[in-house]
Amino acid sequence: MAKISLLLLAVAISSCNTLRRVEDDESLIVKNTVFVDDEKVNNEEIESLIIQEPNSSLLGYPLRLNLYNLAKVNPDSSFQAWLYRKQKRKQRLVDLLSEKQVNRLGESFLVKGMSEWLKNIGEAPVILDTSATRKTLQRLSAYYSGKGYFNNSTTYEIVGKKRKQRVGVAYKINLGQPYFIDSITHDISSKAIDSLYFAHSEASLISKGKQFNSLDFALERERLTAIFKNSGVYNFQESSIGFEILRDSTAKGVDKELDVLLQIDDLRARQENVLTTSEYKVHKFDKVNIYTDFLFDERDGELKFERFGDYTIFYRNKLRFKPKTLTDAIFFEKDSIYREIDRIRTYRQITNLNVFKYPSIVIEEDSTNTDLTANIYLSARPKYSSGSEFNVTRSNFQQIGMGLTQSLQARNLFRGAENLSLSGRVNLGASKDPIIDDNRFFNILEWGVDLSLNFPRIWFPFIKTDKIIANYMLPQTRVTLGTTSQRNIGLDKRTFNTIFGYNWAPSDFRRHSLELLNVQFVKNLNPDRFFNVYTSAYNQLNDIATNPVKNYIGNPLVSDFYTFDDDGNASLLLPDDDPDTPDGTAGFIKAVKNQGLIPTSDEDYIDVVRIEERRERLTENNLIFASNYTLNTNNRNGLTDNSFYRFRWKLESAGNLLSGLSYLIPFDQENDKLLVFNVPYSQYIKTEFDYVKYWDLRRSNVLAFHSFLGIAVPYGNSDNIPFVRSYFAGGSNDNRAWYPYSLGPGKTRAINNFNEANLKLAFNLEYRFPVVGDINGALFADAGNIWNVFDNVDDPDATFNGIGSLADIALGTGFGLRYDFTYFLFRVDLGFKTYNPAEEQSKRWFRTYNFSNSVLQIGINYPF
Repeated sequence: MAKISLLLLAVAISSCNTLRRVEDDESLIVKNTVFVDDEKVNNEEIESLIIQEPNSSLLGYPLRLNLYNLAKVNPDSSFQAWLYRKQKRKQRLVDLLSEKQVNRLGESFLVKGMSEWLKNIGEAPVILDTSATRKTLQRLSAYYSGKGYFNNSTTYEIVGKKRKQRVGVAYKINLGQPYFIDSITHDISSKAIDSLYFAHSEASLISKGKQFNSLDFALERERLTAIFKNSGVYNFQESSIGFEILRDSTAKGVDKELDVLLQIDDLRARQENVLTTSEYKVHKFDKVNIYTDFLFDERDGELKFERFGDYTIFYRNKLRFKPKTLTDAIFFEKDSIYREIDRIRTYRQITNLNVFKYPSIVIEEDSTNTDLTANIYLSARPKYSSGSEFNVTRSNFQQIGMGLTQSLQARNLFRGAENLSLSGRVNLGASKDPIIDDNRFFNILEWGVDLSLNFPRIWFPFIKTDKIIANYMLPQTRVTLGTTSQRNIGLDKRTFNTIFGYNWAPSDFRRHSLELLNVQFVKNLNPDRFFNVYTSAYNQLNDIATNPVKNYIGNPLVSDFYTFDDDGNASLLLPDDDPDTPDGTAGFIKAVKNQGLIPTSDEDYIDVVRIEERRERLTENNLIFASNYTLNTNNRNGLTDNSFYRFRWKLESAGNLLSGLSYLIPFDQENDKLLVFNVPYSQYIKTEFDYVKYWDLRRSNVLAFHSFLGIAVPYGNSDNIPFVRSYFAGGSNDNRAWYPYSLGPGKTRAINNFNEANLKLAFNLEYRFPVVGDINGALFADAGNIWNVFDNVDDPDATFNGIGSLADIALGTGFGLRYDFTYFLFRVDLGFKTYNPAEEQSKRWFRTYNFSNSVLQIGINYPF
């Protein structure tokens, strides 16, 4: 029924006439063109000046206009006309329903609401209005006058045949000769401002010989205001700055010159309805007061104070914070001049402490109008707080999952704004996966506990780090401990991890993260169940073991490792809880590797060895002692900026500390690998480059590009990368034409349940556009793959062997819809395998390019 409704709606929209609401004497605007000195201009800033824009379109189709046209012009009149069309219709409805219900029927969604909804999400036709066109010319003329073309002239032309009711408008601007600045004079009232201005005049944005541009004057005002406010003039008003432009309108010839007079008036203030002026002065701080209990009632105790250096700290009852913690967050100092940047940094650092709410800074002058008093008012957050979170999930692995997270936060733990967070989580899931023997409904269990302690400073023994990383960079030291346990999820794991690291941000556009120690221990609880979980590996091994041509079944080395069904078909025995049941998979592999069941030159032998190597790697316990550094940079100015880039670089090294200690401590050794806690520690070097670029294509159309390169190289004590540190391809944030872990490595055909490798390339291009209301659409192309390199995998189809391996890059294309909930975005994407390197060479392009083989991906927020 839903499909039929959607089909009918699609037919209705496609058959709708775009001129349905355009009267015979009206014309629909379908195109605007701007010509400057007879040259066509494509500039979003200029096009934004046009008052009447054509109706928006979706890939060339005016969807919102046609939705608007589907609505009834006057649903109330239509309903009344239908109601009285037959003489007794209304009376019959009243007798059946009631007078009130009949009136409500006229307000119902089917009668009126649908038309209103279509109008709201639709778009009324843009009808040519010549008065709006003339206003546009005025805007264009003013815009180019602001660029120095004071003598420009404008006109417009209606393009197209009005009898067809579709027209375009061509706006034509003749610029004329531009004006240039010839001389700059100054009239500055305050001596302090005069001195400061000429000390920074060389960087002025207004200079002799430069073409006039009104934007330069606005930016110069902002520049001067910032200089004055950061040089002690705390009360400077930007409105004090004025420019007088003198131009000779009678000047002829090419050279047209302007004289500029810069005026900076005194401070203006209104006192008792009288406007007064006073000279600007450079101000210094005489006192800095910190009030730690600003919102406390006076009945909560007498106000006390404590002096710490040049600061005075006021509190009630007991001072709950170390004085140095408070003063390190304040950037005002006694006898220093006022700087606006110090005010901003003080707000940021106090907020970063996460122990205060509603910080307020009040600056007051003393009777001399020269010295300042800074009063910082703080209100402490509760020392303890708790929170709960409940969520419901669903995936291909489990029909339903429920999770509960409980957290407790303790603030200002040691009076130095140290914040401790303790959280515990429990997840229950219901799965019918055949690998799970538990018959209970909720047969999946995962739980975890995390403990985190944050310091609002860089803590390092015996070193004063504030000389290296200043407090305004919002430094933080982070210590975390955590453990998780899984049951009936794969091999079942128990994980322990700890992190000791630092974060700091020199600016809003750059952030650093350094983890001196990142330790992770992963223990597989049920390694014997590898072939029960990784069914694709079992199927591959079983196909070899039951090959009728080779007839391994009759060999006495492995004859006890098979089971037979009613039809006599053999299969290898899987591990069982019964100790009397042999493990057929392990027995077959042992016979191949150690007892010569298959010659080493045989392809079956190579495949069995590769399967065993993967089993050993994925079932071995991992001990990772790593250090890493991450740099994040971007140039985005606010959430509405859609033209920006974002770059992330990460470098991680693991095992070097333990390798160095091995020269001092005699570690145990097994199979040429050093052991710590009976586990071979991982040793590798890993780096990642992640780059995102956005282009604003106007009218909420955005083009986004993403590229990623990651490589991890094992060495020393390792010949492979731990599973938790390797790369995978596919998924809602990667190549959307493949499910997670199902693409690669290289041109292999997803022979494993979880395909991963240690080299990854990914490229994504996405065009985003509005559809209707809060619904947006996207067209995307995702390319990339993973490979093995410099490790113990020797399969040529899975390894990167030079430039030629780039032919293994998979390409997925598709489209998606997004619904913007303001706080988050819900995303649905449909991906199609456009180029699949796992197929034969001649069948890689568009082999399964259809809806039946498409992949539906669901995600939250944008993929990049």
